Amino acid sequence: MPAPTPATLVGRSESHLCNAAAAAELGAPVHVAVVEPLRTLQAAAAAEGFGLTVLSGFRSFERQRSIWNRKAGGELAVLDNEARPLDVSTLSPRELALAILRWSALPGASRHHWGTDIDVYDARAKPEGYEVELVPAEVESGGMFAPLHEWLDTRIAEKTAFGFFRPYDRDRGGVAPERWHLSHAPLAREHASMLTPTLLRETLQATDMRLADVVLRDLEEIFERFVRNVAAGPS
Repeated sequence: MPAPTPATLVGRSESHLCNAAAAAELGAPVHVAVVEPLRTLQAAAAAEGFGLTVLSGFRSFERQRSIWNRKAGGELAVLDNEARPLDVSTLSPRELALAILRWSALPGASRHHWGTDIDVYDARAKPEGYEVELVPAEVESGGMFAPLHEWLDTRIAEKTAFGFFRPYDRDRGGVAPERWHLSHAPLAREHASMLTPTLLRETLQATDMRLADVVLRDLEEIFERFVRNVAAGPS
């Protein structure tokens, strides 16, 4: 199993990812060590009538930076705590950065960089032509994907989810709860322990990112609130 490197931690490398055939089978590229646990989870879900499908797996630094810059530039919606679009013209640069961080990771600090984290939905419950949005209404009680997540709730609580858990299981004042986001422990924990504010600062200083001055000024606070402030997951 490839050991985490500074490049893989911040999304600058793909050397830790599975091959193209496995990525096509699973729905997205993931860490090579996540392939078998994910296959097993998908099979267990299928046996219960769910089509557990990966919408997003590995995400590179450049892709995360593009998402961030488009939100900071007003090209993509920035959401409030209820996942409703905000009027960003009323926000200061710091307020805008913090609002983006509620729903989108800072480039270089996304758990998706590691290939250990995935966003999932139930393909069997998705209406034809529907575009998955990854918003609370889809996964909360009454939502089309709620039954899958209720099944996952039980598996995670019983520690029978093959190492997967929800890092954003509840609101800790940082990232908004993301029921669709699963992480594989202890692999993710190893990566999290190696990512530091220093490495993140060095990475961001060397790239063109909107609101960089605000983020770098408050990076220690942002790191504690939006990067470290997550569920620990099963041991």
